[in-house]
Amino acid sequence: DVQLQASGGGLVQAGGSLRLSCAVSGLTFGNSAIAWFRQAPGKEREGIACIVSDNDDTVYSDSVKGRFTIASDNAKNTVYLQMNSLKPEDTAVYYCNAIRSGNDYWGMGTLVTVSS
Repeated sequence: DVQLQASGGGLVQAGGSLRLSCAVSGLTFGNSAIAWFRQAPGKEREGIACIVSDNDDTVYSDSVKGRFTIASDNAKNTVYLQMNSLKPEDTAVYYCNAIRSGNDYWGMGTLVTVSS
């Protein structure tokens, strides 16, 4: 079974930083893309960052570009999301997602709360 485990969420003050981790098991990173999504209360789920495993190409949403960095450690089958300069509007449940060979996998989310 493919499993994705997100961790690293918590409470942080505005301007602070957090690093989220997404540990992936049951799926090798080759020919896959790993993405981070988030869902704030009352809002739709939003894709914010994606990395392609084979070439480390990355894509960011405008809402996080310049503040968040996605990175992959293929040896550990783990993808990270470094979040800097956090804002209260970054408060959400963060999810990681893997796409490989047309299949789509989700993990449980981790809550990030940014206080003003």
